[in-house]
Amino acid sequence: MIRAAIEACRRRGVGVIALGARTRSLVVALCCAVPLWPQAADNPSTSPGRVYDFQVFLDEKPIGSHRFTVTTDGAERHVTSDARFAVKFLGFEAYRYRHHADEHWNGDCLVALTSSTDDDGKTSRVTLRKPGEVNEIATGAGTLSVPGCLMTYAYWNPALRSRSTLLNPQTGRTDSVTIQRLGTGRLARHGQAILAVDWRISGGEAPIDVWVSEEGDWVGLDSMVAKGRHKLSYCLP
Repeated sequence: MIRAAIEACRRRGVGVIALGARTRSLVVALCCAVPLWPQAADNPSTSPGRVYDFQVFLDEKPIGSHRFTVTTDGAERHVTSDARFAVKFLGFEAYRYRHHADEHWNGDCLVALTSSTDDDGKTSRVTLRKPGEVNEIATGAGTLSVPGCLMTYAYWNPALRSRSTLLNPQTGRTDSVTIQRLGTGRLARHGQAILAVDWRISGGEAPIDVWVSEEGDWVGLDSMVAKGRHKLSYCLP
């Protein structure tokens, strides 16, 4: 989902509205994460329920929201994702984005997916089913068969860091990625500065920095878009 947002920025050529008489270049943003779970030390991939309520910021300006809900029952997980972005220019809504996805997992492997997207009037749909060992991914362009265990960009799941291929739930494409630990930094969380580890995902148009607390919580995310001119962030209150 967030990878698709970065691609949307690239497709339009900039990360914010380009000033001009006939402005068309707009942003789809990353989101500002507010994890809402009662026990911070729990592993998010095994806790029975987690809600991540995101506010979306572009260069520190809010443009929308994105909410993840992760429900775990034994080895099975159900993940829903709802994103609503809008970019305004001179008081008018110049761009809008809506995305919804339902994901079903067995352990750390995706077994079913349905997503729908309205990208400023351009609609798309992706489905995935896995009746055996092969993932059948259907998009408007056709059906693709991909063997093995797939993951989406599941930032909440520590197992993500060991993967070299991730599925984009908006486009239905699989991305070859490299994920590495860069170092530590301080982020604001609930009004206090905390130490967090920066895990960088590379392999697309722009790197994504996923911040994880010392307790293992996903606490932030940053990415530069439009050739590094603008910053999209997950921010804590």
